[in-house]
Amino acid sequence: MSKPHPARHGGLPHQVRIIGGQWRRTLLPVADRPGLRPTPDRVRETLFNWLGQDMHGWRCVDAFAGSGALGLEAASRGAAQVLLVEQDAALARQLQALKDRLQAQTVTVRRGDGVSALAACAGGSVDLVLLDPPFDAQALFAPALAAAARAVCADGFVYLEAPVAWDAAALAEVGLAPHRHLKAGAVHAHLLVPLRAACA
Repeated sequence: MSKPHPARHGGLPHQVRIIGGQWRRTLLPVADRPGLRPTPDRVRETLFNWLGQDMHGWRCVDAFAGSGALGLEAASRGAAQVLLVEQDAALARQLQALKDRLQAQTVTVRRGDGVSALAACAGGSVDLVLLDPPFDAQALFAPALAAAARAVCADGFVYLEAPVAWDAAALAEVGLAPHRHLKAGAVHAHLLVPLRAACA
């Protein structure tokens, strides 16, 4: 007899909830995939407290979308454009089904590589980049941060989840500076700003 799966972050087994906005309390399915680790409710709540609850007009890229919890949270709170990028074909289909179910007209789902998607963005064209790569894919972190630093506008933000804290010196090498930091269990949540803005 198989054991029941443990409940995931603040929701039913294999589900997370959108916390705020027009789709508040909507359940999002979480597939069993290696490295898929939805952002805990407490961390998402803190992030959107840092950013402010009203995101009307914001342009966002969720570069490693997974369950879509981060990007859909932004869309729920009024973001004008949200690009969900996911390399796994099954997860991308699940995200597209969610978009259709929510009738989320401001959301675009793209199957592909998150770093390449950020590199394809015009410089300074994004207000918020959301980075939540698989924690075992350490080689992705620096290229993703550098691509995000180029894509984000001068007064924009980059959000990073990582298994370790990134200090100011390491962030400066990729063009970013620390703004806020939270540790929740094994997760280090960073809100970062472009170095050019931090030095202004």
